[in-house]
This record gives sequence, structure tokens and C-alpha cells, in this order.
Amino acid sequence: MAVIVVGMADLKVAKHPDTLTTLGLGSCVGITLFDRAKHIGGMAHCMLPTYKGFEGQNIAKFVDSAVIELINQLVRLGATRNALVAKIAGGAHMFGRSQNSDMLKIGERNAAAGLAILRQLSIPVQANDTGGSHGRTIELNIETGALKIKTVGAGEKFI
Repeated sequence: MAVIVVGMADLKVAKHPDTLTTLGLGSCVGITLFDRAKHIGGMAHCMLPTYKGFEGQNIAKFVDSAVIELINQLVRLGATRNALVAKIAGGAHMFGRSQNSDMLKIGERNAAAGLAILRQLSIPVQANDTGGSHGRTIELNIETGALKIKTVGAGEKFI
């Protein structure tokens, strides 16, 4: 059993008994996809909502392109595309109290982009823990699909 760390602007896939984790989700979003029957899962740690206008850069950095690549890698690993379900966490408002600037609403935009691409690709979202103003660390149990969320100042929970 290995704990596989997904870095910022990174994505990884794995099979049970491994676990996927990513640290320090602030305005970034962590998106997990899971095939319960095959015990195969994937995680992306995305920094920005859309790849459009950034072609040629690291696709894992962007919510829309990362989700598509995650699906492709999961299917190559043996997951069934139509069996995938998603959980999403992060997307916090980390940059002060001002809610007026769209530039400062990157967490909200990341979370919205994640939900939009998953809806567009017909992947059901089983759980969503986004928003707020605190960072999160997440860990995907690939045997059960449970997502452990550790939130600064709020302890941990499972979704």
C-alpha cells in the first residue's frame, strides 16, 4: 500500500490498496473520480478554471483539461467510463475579505468550473465541499471512495 501524493497542478491515478492525497488546497480545487466496482481512482489538484488561452501549458493546472485527462488515464488503468463518480473539495476564498474582484474569486471560479465540466461529461458529483476561507488537505480511499477532508481550524470529516 502506497500513499501517492498529488502535487499542485498535478494529477494521478491508482488502484486499491493505494491512497491518493493532496495538500494545501486553498483556492485550488481537488477533484476525485472513482470507479467503485474496480477500486480505481484518480485525483487532480487544479489551480485555474480553464485551459482556454493557455494551450501548451501543463493541462493538470486547469480544471477542464485536468478532468478530461484524469478520465483518460483512469480508463487506460481499467476503470469503466460510465461508472465514474466525482467528489470535489477546495475552492476557498483565500485572498482577503473583498468579494468584489473576479480576480480574487478564483476559488469560486475553480469550483464552478469543476462542477460544470463534470456535468458536461455526465459524471455524477457525489459530494462537494467547496468554498469557505480555509485551506484543505484531502485523501481518497480507493477501496471505498471515501474522501477524507482535513480543514484548517475545523478538523476532519469524510464525504
